[in-house]
Amino acid sequence: MKPLLALLTLVALPVMAAEPTLYGRYENIALPEIGETLKAKMDTGAYTASLSAKDIEQFTRDGEDWVRFRLATKDANGKVYEHKLARISKIKNRADEEEEGDAPELSRRPVVDLELCLGDVKRTVEVNLVDRSSFNYPLLVGAKALREFKAAVNPAKKFTAGKPDC
Repeated sequence: MKPLLALLTLVALPVMAAEPTLYGRYENIALPEIGETLKAKMDTGAYTASLSAKDIEQFTRDGEDWVRFRLATKDANGKVYEHKLARISKIKNRADEEEEGDAPELSRRPVVDLELCLGDVKRTVEVNLVDRSSFNYPLLVGAKALREFKAAVNPAKKFTAGKPDC
């Protein structure tokens, strides 16, 4: 009887999911493949991550689609980066949401898989390339990447993860 009772007790225990790690609205994130650490906005309202890039050019290498770009950040050194293209993202322009009856205009952005280091956690996530130089944060981390990091965001906090250490 006791083994059966013990088994029933185990079965009845609720399955506990791993608690998410709580981050602030803004965090420092390292991009090891690029050799930069950037200030990032953690944005649950965006789906994909976005990296500030300019001179974006798609090309073919060995029959595969690639993209080359330069960082569009204050301290960018002008270095050209090349990455295999993961896909092309179609993103609805926010300004178009206000126009009633009009179909929203879609912007097409190249997407690459990049390693991001947040605190002591490293994940490879999809990042679309777009010029964000008019924004305060050159890297935006959207909901898809936040799920990869098992992250929750407290908008009242900033830079809770400390310096990236991956």
